[in-house]
Amino acid sequence: MQKVLVVIGGGAEVIDTMVPYYRLSEDYHVVLAAPKRRTFYLVQHEHDPGWDITVESPGYTLASDIAFADVNPDEYIGLVLPGGRAPEFLRYDQHLLAIVRDFVIKGNPVASICHGIEILAMAGVIRGLEVTTIPRCRCDAESVGAIYVDAPLVVSENLFCCRFKRECAPWMKAFVAALTAQTERTTNRKQLP
Repeated sequence: MQKVLVVIGGGAEVIDTMVPYYRLSEDYHVVLAAPKRRTFYLVQHEHDPGWDITVESPGYTLASDIAFADVNPDEYIGLVLPGGRAPEFLRYDQHLLAIVRDFVIKGNPVASICHGIEILAMAGVIRGLEVTTIPRCRCDAESVGAIYVDAPLVVSENLFCCRFKRECAPWMKAFVAALTAQTERTTNRKQLP
C-alpha cells in the first residue's frame, strides 16, 4: 500500500488534520510525522461572531509515527500540511523543510490548508505559484513571491492549497485524484521493460 505523510505538531487544527487522515486512510497507509515521536494535542478553531481573533479550544490527542529526521521522502507519494497553530513553529524545523523541498522538486502531490502555507513559504517553494490560504496568512505567501488567490481550492503544479476546514471536501477530492494519478505513473514505470 502506498504511503502518504501527514505532518502534525502541538496545536495542529483537529479538522484540518483528521479529515485528511481519515480520508487518506481509506486508500493509503497514512504516516504521521512530527518533530519527535510522541503524542501531540490538537486544537479546535472557531470564528465566533464579534471576535477579531480565532477562539481556540482543546481538541483530540494524536501520536506521531515518525520524527521528521527519520523520514525518507522516497517512501511516500504525497504530503499533507494541516493548519492550526502548529505551522507557526514547525516552519523552523530544517528536517521538515528538506522533506517539503524534496516533495515539491520531485513533483509529488503536496496538500496545504490554512496556516500550512507558512511551511511552504519558509521552504521557499511557492515563488511565482498561485496559492490560497486563510486571509490572515496571505502576507506569508506574498512575501516570498507567491500569488495569492482568494478561492476555496487552488492547484498550482503539484501543490493543492485550501483556505478553510469547511472546504476540505473539494481539497481532498483533488488531492486524492493527484495521488491516484501519481500511483498510476509509478506503476506504469515499473512495468516498462
